[in-house]
Amino acid sequence: MGWLGPEELEALKLSLRVSFWATLVTLPFGVFVAYALARWRFPGRQVLNGLVHLPLILPPVVTGYLLLLTFGIQGPIGGPLAGLGIVFAFRWTGAALAAGIMAFPLMVRAIRLSIEAVDPKLEQAGATLGASRLWVFVTVTLPMILPGVIAGTILAFAKAMGEFGATITFVSNIPGQTQTLPSAVYAFLQVPGGEAAAMRLVVISVIIAMGALLLSEFVGRRAAARVSGT
Repeated sequence: MGWLGPEELEALKLSLRVSFWATLVTLPFGVFVAYALARWRFPGRQVLNGLVHLPLILPPVVTGYLLLLTFGIQGPIGGPLAGLGIVFAFRWTGAALAAGIMAFPLMVRAIRLSIEAVDPKLEQAGATLGASRLWVFVTVTLPMILPGVIAGTILAFAKAMGEFGATITFVSNIPGQTQTLPSAVYAFLQVPGGEAAAMRLVVISVIIAMGALLLSEFVGRRAAARVSGT
């Protein structure tokens, strides 16, 4: 990508790194929460569902501020972690945390819809043969929902790539450390002559977003066809 300047390329690389780890770390939690919401009935289920989708409703800046209060070095979670040498505030790891939280609802929703499309009788049949719940999930449920998991993962990655409000509030906009692709676009637009660099990053953002949406739609159609048996 020789047409990108050093600062632009650094922002793109950091965005890919942040989005990769944000998606990878949240994926197991996304599958677990999606399964719990789709299959289990327990007190506080609606509260959990509300908390999962809260980042979609709250202004991203509010989410970022809450992250700063919670995971900052003076926060109830960030303080003890800082004592162990784990710091999120104003670090790329904090950008990954913010991106993961903002992308989590999209991941959970895609996986949950896929789980709900699976006939529970198939899982019950596996259980009657003496298999544990975990083994039934691994051998019966997971193969059937795998396209949905992939679609949710793709959407989450794309959302993480485009996350801005929560990230800049939580970790600021430090070039080479926390300046992701959206933050770089914002920074370039604040300086004279930065429009060209901002436009190049905008083009990359559009390509990534459209590619993710098309791929997610393709995987979703394959999943629907697989479940329906057509």
